[in-house]
Amino acid sequence: MSLKFEKITRPAMRGLEPGEEINEHNIRYKKLRNGDGRFTIDLKVNKRRIHRVIGFDSDGMTKEKVLEVIEQIKTDARNERLNLPTKRKTPMTFKEAALEYLSKQKASGGKNLKAKERHLAHVPKPENPPCDYLRQFFGMMSLSQITTFDIDRYKKWRKDSKATHGTINRELATLSHLLACAVEWQWIPKKPGTIKKLKEENQRIVYLSAEQVKRLKDEARLDDNSQLYPFILIGLETGMRMMEILSIRLEDIHLKDRQIYIPEAKAGAAIQPITPNLAEYLAWHLKQNCKEGQVWLFPSRKSKTGHTVNITKSYRRVVKKAGFDPNEIVRHTLRHTAITHLVQSGVDLPTVKKISRHKTTQMVERYAHQNNEHIRQAMEKLEQKYQVKPLLEVAR
Repeated sequence: MSLKFEKITRPAMRGLEPGEEINEHNIRYKKLRNGDGRFTIDLKVNKRRIHRVIGFDSDGMTKEKVLEVIEQIKTDARNERLNLPTKRKTPMTFKEAALEYLSKQKASGGKNLKAKERHLAHVPKPENPPCDYLRQFFGMMSLSQITTFDIDRYKKWRKDSKATHGTINRELATLSHLLACAVEWQWIPKKPGTIKKLKEENQRIVYLSAEQVKRLKDEARLDDNSQLYPFILIGLETGMRMMEILSIRLEDIHLKDRQIYIPEAKAGAAIQPITPNLAEYLAWHLKQNCKEGQVWLFPSRKSKTGHTVNITKSYRRVVKKAGFDPNEIVRHTLRHTAITHLVQSGVDLPTVKKISRHKTTQMVERYAHQNNEHIRQAMEKLEQKYQVKPLLEVAR
């Protein structure tokens, strides 16, 4: 494609002041306040308006490369028309695909449904702040026209909003699975774009010492919210996640086997082992506080679900009374504490993985760095196994 440019020329681009722009052949070039130049396209393809940032001077973008992108978009549009599913006359937008994808995942019992709903569906509830960033960003884009560049822009957008690499990677996992399913269900002919995950930072895991655990439990016992103590105790003695705890049904508590059945865990249905101490406490709690016909361990008449869904206010209050920073000792700290103490107690990592229900042993290894006491104890056991006297004693 050979077009003559009279406005977007090198001299004209260099002569622009910050904030000024030039438009020609559906291409807009704007000089930014930081001195960089930005190329944007604005054109109609398949009766759809496409307005997209293509690239920057600092990335080596030129008007010739922008023209190549436009040609590729038009080629993809022609191919898309030829590959539309039966009875479908227009390309599927990301928003439409997201809703259909969630519907199919629910019907087939897909994994990580709650996370996928958070990433893709707008749920305007106080306990669920808007976090459907994938839908917000890709919304009206045609599903097959999402490019690697668009995905990279999404990663930058999320990083600019202070999202951690781990959070962004979980969102990208949802996006990747949606696109893979879209190919399988013949919504699109091939998976568009390449998704590369970000390198996750090794952040310090915050956990409570045994003495700090006692302080927190003591304060929880005295709190006006009677649900807080059992919530904290279950978290500390199982490592279960917050919503897994709050949505425990009485029928899923099996005290004889010392287990709690979790029908909707993060990775699907799961069985959570519990400590003898927790089993004894729950036996007492069920007898003293649960009424005949009660369904949930943490019932709530105000909640649509029938069970408590948010315990943050009470939890932060008790954490503060125990002398901790509620911004540091969050609800997930209970899970970190349980897993860390399992590792430090010398429990082998595969067993810890089974209890914590992490996907990989590598994820559990993050907890092994908290202190080296359990490593020292392991080396002492090795010495005892060999029954070797210290070298200094042999030398004497």
